[in-house]
Amino acid sequence: MARHVLDRTDSTNAHAMRLAPQLSGPAWIMAREQTAGRGRRGRPWVMPPGNFAATLVMRPSGQAQDAARLGFVAGLAVHDALAAACGPAARLAIKWPNDVLLNGGKVSGILLEGLGAGGTAGVDLLAVGIGVNLAAAPAAAEVEADALPPVSVASETGHAVSPDDFLDLLAPAFAHWQARLARDGFSPVRAAWMARAAKLGQTITARTGHHTRSGRFDGIDEAGALILTTAQGREVVPAADIYFAEGA
Repeated sequence: MARHVLDRTDSTNAHAMRLAPQLSGPAWIMAREQTAGRGRRGRPWVMPPGNFAATLVMRPSGQAQDAARLGFVAGLAVHDALAAACGPAARLAIKWPNDVLLNGGKVSGILLEGLGAGGTAGVDLLAVGIGVNLAAAPAAAEVEADALPPVSVASETGHAVSPDDFLDLLAPAFAHWQARLARDGFSPVRAAWMARAAKLGQTITARTGHHTRSGRFDGIDEAGALILTTAQGREVVPAADIYFAEGA
């Protein structure tokens, strides 16, 4: 698969979308410096030097829901690449929908952005943006007050991993899970994701706008939505910000 490595760009997702019309197939876009990285809901993604920022841009088949499932593929790929980079002592987990945690702190975020009509018309272009704190984590003041603390691979494990070496681990891991999804459907991807899920079976809090509810995290459904069991019963939550109890 093609790879484009940039010294500097505003956002690898934005660059990928600009470059896509010139591409003959899927491609990885990696930048050594990113000046305007974005996280979920338009939040800024801070990238200290030595960290990883890359986007896989593709033309997915199927409907918008099928494209959204690639977020779970990405989470699995990042988890597996980090497991290979960090060694067996590292405690890794995936926080719904697709943050990756290392020793309880956030080490990676994933942002899917699509162009197209959506629905039955599908997504014409999909950018799967992935940021990983390899060398350093942003300062606590640079993230939301109630967010999980940011951590880095270097600080938590002592391992020095270059962005190029991490892409060598990530790209085949993503290809593996994407092929599994195409061959066998979402069920095995869902099962593998839940085996790595943070706080499965424990109490979490989901916030959507001004609506907050807490309950037991009972997994994800076939669409990738969160299954939450509250005092009022079972709820299916398609999108939300997730928070863990302090000290959990």
